[in-house]
Parts: sequence; C-alpha cells; structure tokens
Amino acid sequence: QVQLVESGGGLVQPGGSLRLACAAAGFTFRRYAMSWYRQTPGKERELVAAITSTGGNTNYADSVKGRFTISRDNAKNTVYLQMNSLKPEDTAVYYCNTKVGSRGNYWGQGTQVTVSS
Repeated sequence: QVQLVESGGGLVQPGGSLRLACAAAGFTFRRYAMSWYRQTPGKERELVAAITSTGGNTNYADSVKGRFTISRDNAKNTVYLQMNSLKPEDTAVYYCNTKVGSRGNYWGQGTQVTVSS
C-alpha cells in the first residue's frame, strides 16, 4: 500500500524558511519521480516542484524559482522541499505526490504552511 506522509509545515513570518519532508512507503521509492503541489481554498492544486527518480533533474513553478529547492534521499525514502524567503502568497496546504506506474497517482494528507506576520 502506497503511503506518503508530509511533515514540517507551520506558521512562519514573511522572509522566513521552512523545510517540508515527505516520507514514502509501499513502493520502490528510488524508481519514481516525486512532486510537491500546493492548494489554497477555491483554487486548483498547482505544481510547485518536481524531481526525477535519481534526483538528477528538477523543475519548479515560476513563482518559487530561486526560493524553493526540492531534493530527495533515496536511502531514507524521503523527498524534501526547502522553502526560503517565504511570502504570504506561499500560504497553502502542501501535498506530496507520485505516480507509481500502473498502480496509480498518490497523494499525501497535506501539511499547512502559513506565512504571516
């Protein structure tokens, strides 16, 4: 059974930093790309960042380029999202995602990030 469990969200002031983590289980983590999405009320879920199975390639939404960094530790079955220079508009629920071949598309439960003074 595929499981994705996010952690690391919270309340931070503008300009601050947070690191999100997503612990994966139930599939061969090192074989699959991983992504982070975010969603605010009334809006569609949007892709924030993605990383290939080996970590060799990454891509980012324009809104977070230069501020966020996605990385992974295949020995720990964990993907991270380092978020720096946070802005109020980064406030959202952040979700971890993976597509495990024919088994399907999987989401974590989400972690709330609130950027406010």
